[in-house]
Amino acid sequence: MQEDELSALISKTAALMEQFERRCDEIDQRLLASSEELQGLTQQLPNVIRQSANDSMHMLPGQVLSQVQQGLSRPVADYQQRLDKAGNEVGSVSHALAQQIKRMESLQQLLIWKVVGVTAACFLLLLVGGIWLSMHYTKVIEENQLTADLMKTYNSADLVMCEKGQLCANVDNKGKRYGDHKQYVPVVAR
Repeated sequence: MQEDELSALISKTAALMEQFERRCDEIDQRLLASSEELQGLTQQLPNVIRQSANDSMHMLPGQVLSQVQQGLSRPVADYQQRLDKAGNEVGSVSHALAQQIKRMESLQQLLIWKVVGVTAACFLLLLVGGIWLSMHYTKVIEENQLTADLMKTYNSADLVMCEKGQLCANVDNKGKRYGDHKQYVPVVAR
């Protein structure tokens, strides 16, 4: 029995070996095919990498640009909103300032007319007052002219105050007589 068992064992071992060798050959062929495929891929790899790099480089500026635009669009929009808001505020303030300037101009014109009116009224009052004063003092001067002529005559005559406030005169007895009744005699000059 040992021999039978041994020959069965050898035949099984031979079958196993044969199967093992077949599998090893298959693996060798697969390895060889894989090696050839790997070698083909290795030769294609620089071209594929170069092509991929070229494609990436061609796409990179567009991607960078879109990323930059996306990154800048919000701050630019915010800045534009703030700029628009500031522009609107400046516009409203300038409009209010323009209205205030118009009011100031109208007030200035009103003030100018008031000053012109008051000046004209004052000038008219001065003119009327000047005319009235001129007429008044013309009358006074005329009255005083008579008094002045009389005073000159009195000053050139030889007159003195006598007792009790009376005037006494040094008369020219030889001079011509005047008046309705020839009662007046010329006074001697000093």
